[in-house]
Amino acid sequence: MIDWLSGVAFTAFGAGTTWAEVLGFGTGLVNVGLLVRRHILNWPVGILNVLLLMLVFWSAGLYADASLQIVYVVLGAYGWWAWLHGGASRTPLTVRTTTRAEWLGLAVAGVLLTGSLWLFLDRLTSSTVPLADALTTALSLLATYGQTRKLVESWWLWIAADLIYIPLYGYKDLWLTALLYVAFLVLCVLGLRAWRAALRTQHTVAV
Repeated sequence: MIDWLSGVAFTAFGAGTTWAEVLGFGTGLVNVGLLVRRHILNWPVGILNVLLLMLVFWSAGLYADASLQIVYVVLGAYGWWAWLHGGASRTPLTVRTTTRAEWLGLAVAGVLLTGSLWLFLDRLTSSTVPLADALTTALSLLATYGQTRKLVESWWLWIAADLIYIPLYGYKDLWLTALLYVAFLVLCVLGLRAWRAALRTQHTVAV
């Protein structure tokens, strides 16, 4: 199966595109589309997506991004549970804004993650893009954690990550994945608008 997934499906811009990248493209779009709609199935689809992308990134030498997919599986399982039972008295979570204390925690975690990953990738791996790989990894982790808690502002973290991912994947000749992240960027903007609207609706109902 891994040999087939690693095989070239077609060639784009002079570079081979594997079946893993093709399937990662499709499951990624479905995943984020479900996330925009706050549908619980985004989590199992997302777990399948990250397993496919793990193979793609490792083959391209994006070691931090590849390792990140393991963490995504854990966060995906947690997010699946949290959306169903993570609210008060084990009720489903509702959309909310990020508190000041949470922003501080995210900022500290982001700096520490980026710095430590940058040093690791630069000194202990053959990565040709250690800083970009580290920064996008940190932003993605923070954004995913925010979405497990249904924090509206997590979409801003994804938008920031996508703006770096798009040229990064183009540089690594992962053109289909770069195109996928252009689509992700559009979906992130739609997700931000949709979650803001859901938040306003919740406030209206509460009043």
